[in-house]
Amino acid sequence: MRSTRASNALARLKSRTGNERYSMQIAANGTFCLMEAQDDGQMTALSSALELDEFVRFVNATGPQTPKKISKLDVAFEKQLVKKTSS
Repeated sequence: MRSTRASNALARLKSRTGNERYSMQIAANGTFCLMEAQDDGQMTALSSALELDEFVRFVNATGPQTPKKISKLDVAFEKQLVKKTSS
């Protein structure tokens, strides 16, 4: 169950980057490591051994970030806030 969050973070990273070579390694002590397969078949560690929360933060920060979706109502609300603070 612990690795579900890590697996989901890894799946998001793969979809953001389009790189299917990423994988994770789980050590016996429960730490996670982000790995990437090279052309020669070797695996390269991209992170040190991290606890679950640290690993998820690291993977989420790796690669291109997806822009947050903002609705028209959010944009209009932000414009109103700017008007009220400048008045």
